[in-house]
Amino acid sequence: MDLLQMKNISKNFAENRVLNDVSFSIKEGEVHGLVGENGAGKSTLMNILFGMPVIQSTGGYEGEIHINGKTFNPTSPDNAMDAGIGMVHQEFMLIPGFTITENIKLNREKTTPTFLSKIFGKRLEKLDLKSMAKDAKAALKKLDMDIDEYVPVAGLPVGYMQFIEIAREIDKTQLKLLILDEPTAVLTESEATRFLEVIKKLSNLGIAILFISHRLDEIKKITDSITIIRDGEVVKTINTDDIEINEIAGLMVGREIELSQKEKDERKIEDEDILDIKNLKVNMPGELVKGLNLTVKKGEILGIGGLAGQGKIGIANGIMGLYEASGTIIKQGKKLLLNNPKEALHSSIAFLSEDRRGVGLLLDHSIEFNIAFSSLEVQGKFLKKIGSLKLIDSKAVRKHALKMIEDLDIRCTGPKQNTRHLSGGNQQKVCIARALTLEPDLLLVSEPTRGIDIGAKNLVLDTLISLNKEFGVTIIITSSELGELRQISDRIAIIYDGKVAGILPPNASDVDFGLLMAGEDIEKVVD
Repeated sequence: MDLLQMKNISKNFAENRVLNDVSFSIKEGEVHGLVGENGAGKSTLMNILFGMPVIQSTGGYEGEIHINGKTFNPTSPDNAMDAGIGMVHQEFMLIPGFTITENIKLNREKTTPTFLSKIFGKRLEKLDLKSMAKDAKAALKKLDMDIDEYVPVAGLPVGYMQFIEIAREIDKTQLKLLILDEPTAVLTESEATRFLEVIKKLSNLGIAILFISHRLDEIKKITDSITIIRDGEVVKTINTDDIEINEIAGLMVGREIELSQKEKDERKIEDEDILDIKNLKVNMPGELVKGLNLTVKKGEILGIGGLAGQGKIGIANGIMGLYEASGTIIKQGKKLLLNNPKEALHSSIAFLSEDRRGVGLLLDHSIEFNIAFSSLEVQGKFLKKIGSLKLIDSKAVRKHALKMIEDLDIRCTGPKQNTRHLSGGNQQKVCIARALTLEPDLLLVSEPTRGIDIGAKNLVLDTLISLNKEFGVTIIITSSELGELRQISDRIAIIYDGKVAGILPPNASDVDFGLLMAGEDIEKVVD
């Protein structure tokens, strides 16, 4: 008998039909992949299964769900959790001010009796912090996470937060089905490999896994079967062994997808240094930069890679003044004032953060306002004078937003739609549009394709190359995916222990990259 059956699931948001007769099933202990482009309906389907309030408040859904053969009609996440369903969302659901232990044990706290509780009831029992910390540590250990369970979540790198989200679900004792929505999107390749091994262990224990990912190599490696969704409908459900990655990609987007290195002809890299970084130190928790030296040539695409926690994420955040930094940064002969985000923006530097919801977006504002906001604030763009007053030129904002929506294929109901209601990949595209609107000559891009499907990923990488080739924008791209860096970079700097371990060409061997990431010296390093 199937553990989960979803039959003829359909869903409308107003007049927009986002799911149409979607059906699939999962057996106990099976790892089932769910793939599709951003906007295909995957997140809506999972929100239905997990009883998220947005489904009930918009008229519910059509179709049937069965758990172990019994009808299941979730109206809240509590219903789902009571049925043994756990979910790790693409966007983090952690409380920053709480410790790792408190987040893992939230709503499942362990308590011990007190004198008052014996008289007035269980609500006056005290937290058994020692026992809770022991459970948290055990869950983290299963994920090979070597971090103090008493550390507050606030300020941790996004990769750490993802592991904490997963540890919280693993800690649940009655777990039957675990939904993982882009679980490895913020992890490095080595972390993702370890994580996939954990998933296999869980499935061997009889826990079913619904694995949503845009990393098709992981889907191919870890899943037993796959359901492919396009435009809200099931295109195919098939055993993983019976389909190849390129076929999956083609079915997802309805066209052939090329997974090769991007063309680099007609690229002009000048001898002039656009950026010279000397002894940079950045106090970003979990991503400390410890005296880094690096030069960037005008017109190049420089990749920055390395394992999580080694400092690669801290570089761009330090340059932009988002975390305390010291050292010297010279941009085109002019010393940059540190710890001052406006100074960086006024110096024609734009930044696409790895944390699109925390830093990149105004979630309760429209797409068009998000795209224009930084340029309005920093450069005074999209303003018109009426007497002594300066007002926003709404027509100019709308015109520019429509162009960006078309150029970046942002899937939305229109430029007035709030960014909160976009899929993760489309939110990322809005962040890119905002950065491009500043018309920078230096663009810092951190994890630009996190949570983005393969079709959109190629579009984003193509956009970066186009900016570089056609407009001469120098790009520093930080990514946990070495393959992504190899696709578009001219050079790749590997960061280890807060410093540059070495710089390699994109066609260097896996062995050389691996040695640098492990902090080993190699003879063949190209500066």
